[in-house]
Amino acid sequence: MQERHDAPLAPLTTFRLGGPARRLITATTDAEVIAAVREADETGTPLLIIGGGSNLVISDKGFDGTALRIATTGFTLDGTALELAAGENWSDAVARTVEAGLAGVECLAGIPGSAGATPIQNVGAYGQDVAQTITEVVAYDRRTGETVTIPAADCAFAYRHSRFKADPTRYVVLRVRFELEDADGLSAPIRYPETARALGVEAGDRVPAAQARETVLKLRAGKGMVLDPEDHDTWSAGSFFCNPILTTAEHAAFLARVADRLGADVAPPAYPAGEGFMKTSAAWLIDKAGFTKGYGAGPARISTKHTLALTNRGEATTEDLLALAREVRAGVHEAFGVTLVNEPVTVGVSL
Repeated sequence: MQERHDAPLAPLTTFRLGGPARRLITATTDAEVIAAVREADETGTPLLIIGGGSNLVISDKGFDGTALRIATTGFTLDGTALELAAGENWSDAVARTVEAGLAGVECLAGIPGSAGATPIQNVGAYGQDVAQTITEVVAYDRRTGETVTIPAADCAFAYRHSRFKADPTRYVVLRVRFELEDADGLSAPIRYPETARALGVEAGDRVPAAQARETVLKLRAGKGMVLDPEDHDTWSAGSFFCNPILTTAEHAAFLARVADRLGADVAPPAYPAGEGFMKTSAAWLIDKAGFTKGYGAGPARISTKHTLALTNRGEATTEDLLALAREVRAGVHEAFGVTLVNEPVTVGVSL
């Protein structure tokens, strides 16, 4: 276990933003993670859990407490059963499953961050999310002081949500278990239209898993969604806003606003999201509200590759980023009556 004081947190986040932590602990085993959490809880010290840092917006003032960086390692594959330590790099783990000829997470390639964060956010992209393959989550329960194994059915997975996100101070994820598919090197059925078009196949078809992974990586890179230290478009948290899920009545009101603003022949993206709900595209809303690629004049701007990514152009502060996020959120609400919700976790700040 490594301990530092007044330690910079910005280098531990993909935004490269945020002030220092009063204390930073780096834990490399489950036992070290649990010991650090218990100490913080017993002393009443504020605790910030950091994995890959790809979903954090930290105050410029930093964090007045203990920041715990989970750097545990462990990749265990037994047939189609996969277990990952929370600190494992997620994108690297996906590559290893594809190399093993297994399907189920190949379209989640290139997503930054650690394995332990995936069940919290129910990470998903290009027609897959981890809820489809997770079987169990092993976590430390801060309420009971015990290590628990939670079956997927009890994780309350929903769109970018889970019981872990609903109660963020209770559980610390230690390990995640998945059940993948042996499809003779083929992918899971391709579900996402953009992926199918890029592959030249029909929705529902299978392709070599390696081909699916490479295609997704190219799609993500084209949107600035694959980390590159030299590319400021990737100094972000990926998608900053969640795609809005609207009730039937809200969706009808939204369509009326679209027709009034853009014309009756304009049809915004719409996807069924359960009985009585429709999901639309945050990126579409942002663009149509006038916040196009590259928008902004300061050190925090919308990505030049994708309107859903807010970026640090190198000299931004967290307040610069939040000012841009508030401007975008207010503009979308004024134009379409929809309130965007941030996807990254905020620490010491809020929209």
